[in-house]
Amino acid sequence: MISVGLGILLNPLNSSMIAVALPRLQNAFRLDFTVVSWIVFSFYMASSIAQPVMGKASDIFGRRKIFLTGLVVAFVASLWAPFSPNFTWLIVFRIVQSIGTGMMIAVGMAIVRVHITEKQATALSVLSIFQSGAAAMGPFIGGVLIHWWDWPAIFFVNIPFVAASFIFSWRMIPKEETPASVVRRASLRKWREWMDASGILLFAAGLTALLTGFLSAKSSGYFSWRHMIVGLIGLVLLAAFVRHELRTTSPFIPLRTFAKHPEMTWVNVGFMLANVLFYSLFFGLPFYLQTVRHVSGIHTGILMLSLGLCSLVASPLAGRWIDKSGPKPALLLSAILMTLGSAWIATWNPSSPVISVCLALVAFGIANGLNNVGMQAALFKSTPKEIIGVASGLFSTSRNLGAILSSLLTGLVMGGDFSFGGFRWLGILLTILALSLIVIHNRLFPVLSRDDGYGTA
Repeated sequence: MISVGLGILLNPLNSSMIAVALPRLQNAFRLDFTVVSWIVFSFYMASSIAQPVMGKASDIFGRRKIFLTGLVVAFVASLWAPFSPNFTWLIVFRIVQSIGTGMMIAVGMAIVRVHITEKQATALSVLSIFQSGAAAMGPFIGGVLIHWWDWPAIFFVNIPFVAASFIFSWRMIPKEETPASVVRRASLRKWREWMDASGILLFAAGLTALLTGFLSAKSSGYFSWRHMIVGLIGLVLLAAFVRHELRTTSPFIPLRTFAKHPEMTWVNVGFMLANVLFYSLFFGLPFYLQTVRHVSGIHTGILMLSLGLCSLVASPLAGRWIDKSGPKPALLLSAILMTLGSAWIATWNPSSPVISVCLALVAFGIANGLNNVGMQAALFKSTPKEIIGVASGLFSTSRNLGAILSSLLTGLVMGGDFSFGGFRWLGILLTILALSLIVIHNRLFPVLSRDDGYGTA
């Protein structure tokens, strides 16, 4: 668990540390905010594409090999990114880093699903501690590193984690019997059929075009015909991808299996929606504190720590609870807490006491810990074991899409400048989304009954 945990924390750690480095990067490379923000979006887009691809690869070549390869890729990217001669090269290394860390996210959950057969929810809670803790502590860690050193430090800090994870993983993760030898002897054409290269290209091109159209509109502040055309091209490519996947014999994403197991789809939809809620608060609240309340950056970081600490405390408790009672009670409580926290935000005024902020952070922190463990447990219940790799990758993609959609939602509500009125409207919209999450859980869990054998596997 430590071997996997040290690897999977790299993706959320790097996706959150970069937030505090944006002003320094903007000054170092002399860019405007629109351009420098692409270092954030490129990471999420690359992760969204790489994780299901690497999950598919792990189902063919073996999860241990893909996990170790991801560590090597992340090591190379983290080592060379600080020496980037310009911002374009930094984006390239950032994308490579996202692919490497995404390989570990996709495969780490699959390793747990295959090799840990007793009390899986407790094991998932350990992974959630690494992921939630890294995401929540990232801004604080990044702020300390940038204050004492400079932006290259947020890349160098990955190296000890990568080295430790590689040493432990090499020794501890069991080797698997895979058809890799058969794949090596196969022709290039056969190999492309197994990996569904056409499906991967359609998925990558469609998702990239769709997100680029929306993110470009957000960055420029208006939605032009060019943005619309790029977005429509993305939708057309994704429609072609769906058509291709339904016809091919070895689909990259087994849509027919999803059709046979609709609960898998609802798990991903629910997880994406929960992350829209979480990241809207995660990225929006610091702006409220610093812009409306004029709280200093370091005090904002300290307040945001309560979000991560509550997630860390809730995760192991959620694991034990889910092992005994299944994921439904924990996920319903998570959705209720997000609803109450969002409604509480909508009641704030510019002079609301700081304790009100802490209450919202506590509610979302506990909800995040419950949600991460509960949704992963629900995924394991709903997914056939033979496709757990690609399913885990898609599950992680749902998290990234939730983060991207939260950015789009925040930008749509706020407009060009952050305002308290916009923030209050954001709270109202989040309340509606949280209520929708309760509906999704009620739709999901009549299918996922309590006969899974949690705690007795």
